[in-house]
Amino acid sequence: MNEIKKISQNEFPQKLLEIPQPPKQLFIKGEMPDWETSKFIAVVGSRKYTNYGKEACEKIISGLRGYDIVIISGLAIGIDSIAHKSALQNNLKTIAVPGSGLDEKVIYPSINKRLAEEIVNSGGCLISEFEPDFRATTWSFPQRNRIMAGLSDVILVIEATEKSGTLITARMGVDYNKEVCVVPASIFAGSSRGSNKLLSQGATPITCSTDLLDLLGFQSENNSGQKKIEFENCSDEEKKILKLLSEPLSRDELIQKSEMPINEINPLISLMEIKGLIKENAGEIYII
Repeated sequence: MNEIKKISQNEFPQKLLEIPQPPKQLFIKGEMPDWETSKFIAVVGSRKYTNYGKEACEKIISGLRGYDIVIISGLAIGIDSIAHKSALQNNLKTIAVPGSGLDEKVIYPSINKRLAEEIVNSGGCLISEFEPDFRATTWSFPQRNRIMAGLSDVILVIEATEKSGTLITARMGVDYNKEVCVVPASIFAGSSRGSNKLLSQGATPITCSTDLLDLLGFQSENNSGQKKIEFENCSDEEKKILKLLSEPLSRDELIQKSEMPINEINPLISLMEIKGLIKENAGEIYII
């Protein structure tokens, strides 16, 4: 099940054939997306992410739920993994482009083998130009970055140092006439100096999912339609919480009114935050 397939060049997505050095071969494990109708966002960023970067990535991707959008990333530890996991949590298909072959014995990093399986089992896929048993090397990562950039409509950078490999993907995106976007971050954070520099060079700032939806041509209308989709997909427990939050409440007030056990409601609140349904700030929880 879920065999590794080698596809011929006439099966390559057209966007990948348009880059200066298209791959000579492609291996795929999982289900190929609809290259013509879906929109593709490559999410790249630091392996040594901050809490801000993690929260920004999760929040932005959660706001894309319900749209025909595919998240592309490199399966690496850090922002890549967060992007893949956030896509899965929000029922978005995701594509991983590792710096290795696709055989489970060599998939890199090995710590993300289970994540790779989840991506495939959820209807996404793994893509590589390397032979299935190829082990990752220092040069294979920048080489695979051109595939991520080539497949994408938009490249979203979330935290990158001045000498980050993430910037290689961003530069390729510029060369391939892709829209390069950046989540702005603190000017005091070394983890964001590279990405903030991209902003000074003309990259588009992204502060919320609506910014991305507008770039991709979706009618966001303040995401009212999107929120309706999200609420319809909520569990009964989540709908109960949303009903109680007709006005902001403290966590203690919400727990008391919900009459739910603390060991059940606290994880539920966390999950709803990840989904982008609610937010806790300054001691109050409210609907976004």
